[in-house]
Parts: sequence; C-alpha cells; structure tokens
Amino acid sequence: MNVLIADTFEPSGLADLQKTGCAVTYEPQLDAEGLLDFIADRDVDVLVVRSKRVTKPIIEAARNLKLIVRAGSGYDTIDVAAATEHGIAVSNCPGQNSVAVAELTVGMMIALDRRIVDNTDDLRRGVWNKKEYSKARGLKGRTLGIVGMGRIGFEVAKRAAAFDMRIIYTDVVHHAEAERLFGARHMNLEQVLTQSDFVTVHVPGGPGTHHMIGARQLAMMKPTAFLINCSRGGIVDESALAHALQANHLGGAALDVFEIEPTAGEHDFRDPIPRAPHVYGTHHIGASTDQAQSAVAAETVRIIHTFATEHRVLNWVNPVTPAMA
Repeated sequence: MNVLIADTFEPSGLADLQKTGCAVTYEPQLDAEGLLDFIADRDVDVLVVRSKRVTKPIIEAARNLKLIVRAGSGYDTIDVAAATEHGIAVSNCPGQNSVAVAELTVGMMIALDRRIVDNTDDLRRGVWNKKEYSKARGLKGRTLGIVGMGRIGFEVAKRAAAFDMRIIYTDVVHHAEAERLFGARHMNLEQVLTQSDFVTVHVPGGPGTHHMIGARQLAMMKPTAFLINCSRGGIVDESALAHALQANHLGGAALDVFEIEPTAGEHDFRDPIPRAPHVYGTHHIGASTDQAQSAVAAETVRIIHTFATEHRVLNWVNPVTPAMA
C-alpha cells in the first residue's frame, strides 16, 4: 500500500509504518499546488496530513486514493464532503493530543493571571516593576468555564481541579465523570460566560461553531475575565474580541489559534489580534509536544495497518466503504 505523508511526522512513526510493509513517501515540504500535482501523478492509496488543507481539487486529482488520515483530532482542514463523494474514507486520531492541549491551556491561565509575558518583556527592557505585577488573584477558588467537555475539556478540568478551582461547563450532553470526579457543574453557555473568571473553548471547528464566541457572548463575560482559545481560530470572532479588549470590557485573552493562519511552518503573520491590548499568543502549538506527536504517530500507524490488513477504517469520520482494488 502506497502511503504519502505530506506533513511533518514523528520519526518513530515513519519507522513503524515502514515495518508494516507499506511503501512510504515522506514529503512534508509540499505546498497546496505541489500536493495536488504529486497526488495526480502517482498512485497514492493513503494520504496523511497534519496541518495541510486537503481541498476538493486535490481530492478530485487523486487517481487511487482510498483513505485520508488526519494526524490529529480536528478534521476541518479536509473537505470531507468531497472525499465522501469520491468514495474516499477519512479518519482521525482523537484524544491523542488532549493532554498536550490541556497543559497549554493551564499554562495560559497562569500566564494571564500572573502576567508572565508582560513581566518578562519589562525585564528584557531593563525595567523592574514589582509594584505593578504584585496584583495577581491566583487560581484557587476561582471559576473556570469550559466550553465543550470533550476529551480536551476533561483533561483541562482534571488539572483545574488540582488548583482547587470551581469548574462549570457547557456541552450538548452532561459529562457524568467530570461531574463526579471534579465537581463540575453543567450549565448553558450564557451561565458559563457570566459566572466564569476564565473561559476556555474546546469545541470542534466548522460552520456550526463559527463565531460561537462573538460580540454578544463577550459582552456577557466579567470585565475582569480571561478568554482562552486553544481550539480553532474561527470559533472566536477576533474583531469582536479586539473591540472588547480595547474597551476594557475583558481582562485579557490567550490564543493558540487564529482566524487566518499561515499554512507554512515559518511565515509572516499579519493578523492584528496579537497587537490588541492584553493578548498573549502562541503559534498553534497546542498539540506540539513530543509525547502528543508520538501518540498521534502510533495511532496513525495503527489506522493504516488495520486498513491495509483488515480493510477496516478506524476512527471513521465519513460513511463510505473505499474500494480496495
């Protein structure tokens, strides 16, 4: 089975995949045009991507493609409808990066509360200002609102409970385990927004959650509250967020994801939101720990090996049965 890995991938996963007998081609440098040309000119049975977009033209150009594996949990970068139309299965690796994203989320909470980035910037500029930075409230006893109690939300709640935080959450279903273990309370979105000192977003991207946190929702939050988004950029309306911050209607925000992100690993970044007041940001690195990427690679290998040997698709996203000829 011919496998094209078109994104950076853990070396251990490459070695394990080659041991399964698959013919593996590793081309992480391919851009959108290069990926389209590559997949049109060669027989590729399985395509593995991490951050690259798999568009309808790429899917239509594929001659023999049977399976697309997203080496991560979210799959909004793949045109699933086009894949389904062409009988191509789509799979993902849910839960493998949950701990990594949760760790970054908690790190952002502490950074916002203690103003760690501002502290560091002043020290680098030769400024000592203990009076300014001795005003943190701490995490103990404060309320964390989790929007989306899935795998990542659960891991965030687990860590927040260790800080003795009060945990409230909103989701389409109750999470009995989070309620039992961490005392989490299920509420609607408005209640979560109005009561929380920190709001962290952990829902899938897509049309159903686009600008889920907009001007109206931000206006519900406490003027001292912090917003954290380590999920998908389009979930938060960045223009509305910038306005709320400039008007001092919000304490601050920490973002790992943005509405428009470069597709390359290194690129100019023109999004204005990091220059808004009281914004901390990272480079969409929530899942980027060695532990997480090793787990994602192992799951990707398991998916492809099962597909090649048993003709089964694990973690199936779309209801198609790809032809194995």
